[in-house]
Amino acid sequence: GSPALLGVREWWLQRPAAPLNTGDPQPPWPVRVSKSRRHGATVVASLEGVTDRNQAEPLRGCTVWVSRAAFPATENDEYYWVDLIGCTVYGTEAGERVLLGVVDHVMDNGVHAILRVQRQRVDSGGVPQPMLDSRGMQVETLIPFVAAHVHTVDLTNRRLETDWPADF
Repeated sequence: GSPALLGVREWWLQRPAAPLNTGDPQPPWPVRVSKSRRHGATVVASLEGVTDRNQAEPLRGCTVWVSRAAFPATENDEYYWVDLIGCTVYGTEAGERVLLGVVDHVMDNGVHAILRVQRQRVDSGGVPQPMLDSRGMQVETLIPFVAAHVHTVDLTNRRLETDWPADF
């Protein structure tokens, strides 16, 4: 969803990074939103100072940012995806709670959210280390973000607990 976009009147826009490192990325800049509404799976908005299609076209492809302070409060068992990113995920192995990794992305499959977890394991010194495959690439696990699998969300301690198996 996009309740934060619809509820605020100041957005920050940032153009996509230039191809082939041809320059530093431009910093985001603020724009005032006159009105906004849902349009299917997207949001359509009128911006102050943008009065026709020719002025709007250069804004195509920009990333839209909204201050976290402007987000509406969540209900119980509701979470903003941005708050889940960076949380440590614990699963199970032989009935024991074990580290699975860290959420680095949340996506939607049309039915529910999915957590992409960058796998980690604890080394002999007790320090989490990235789990790599035979090619040296970071191993990741996709976990459905549904109550049947993720039963504890502790944003204060940045911790998620799941029944997802460590060997999946």
